[in-house]
Amino acid sequence: MALHLSYFSSFVFIFIIIGSGVKQSESARVFTIINDCKESVWPGVTPGDYFDGGGFLLKPGQSMVFNAPVGWSGRIWGRTGCSFDKNGVGSCQTGNCGPSLKCSGSGKPPATLAEFTLTSLNFYDVSLVDGFNLPLSIKPINGRGNCTTAGCDGDLRLDCPSELAVKANGKTVACRSACDVFNTDEYCCRGTYGNPSTCKPTFYSKKFKSACPTSYSYAYDDPSSIFTCTGTDYVITFCSNRDQKVCTYHDKKLICSGAQGLKLLSQNWWILILLFSLINSWFMI
Repeated sequence: MALHLSYFSSFVFIFIIIGSGVKQSESARVFTIINDCKESVWPGVTPGDYFDGGGFLLKPGQSMVFNAPVGWSGRIWGRTGCSFDKNGVGSCQTGNCGPSLKCSGSGKPPATLAEFTLTSLNFYDVSLVDGFNLPLSIKPINGRGNCTTAGCDGDLRLDCPSELAVKANGKTVACRSACDVFNTDEYCCRGTYGNPSTCKPTFYSKKFKSACPTSYSYAYDDPSSIFTCTGTDYVITFCSNRDQKVCTYHDKKLICSGAQGLKLLSQNWWILILLFSLINSWFMI
């Protein structure tokens, strides 16, 4: 019996040490990536060193959590219609980044992009400049400053102009940008249209903007589509809208949009274990 108590006490002690261990670096930002789509999504990330090598599978309803340090700057997007073998070799209908599950470069347009630059002041946006393949939102949580939710409320694939539509098996799987399709100075914001005063919204960019109100719909859409936030974590969600409540786990706390500081009961789990240990010991005496 004494031996059992000794093992139990050691077990509790180890868990107390783990539970009260080294605090996560304050410079690391938590990225929670969620698939709310009815189909599987293969997120691509570049550079992907802090994101499982730059590519992974999320089935409907699944999510993954990563940490990226201040100084990281990169892109996150979703790939659809993918097929990979056991070695991670394959391809995707949209967002393809080469013959590998792990992306070493950017995705092929059209693809909805989440873009980040993590400094003392973070910059982030959702860009449709290279086209659209999935609704996507970026929600900063637990940050300070403007911290606006960026991204989409609708699915542009359902209302994509036929001249921009990318189809597979008779179904629209993506929507190309007007620049990609027509390759004119007006749509590509170059030449005499290469500045904010001459490059204005077009019929097509307005179409994109209606589906994703807080996103880049064309190159000089900056004032209404790039956002800043300080010391924040990010929830990136595919096939969600900007108003949907989301949560992330940071520093032993469950932080949810619209509920700053909400804590998990498990934040103090080690105290409960200690109390259980003491009660157990009393009953064993």
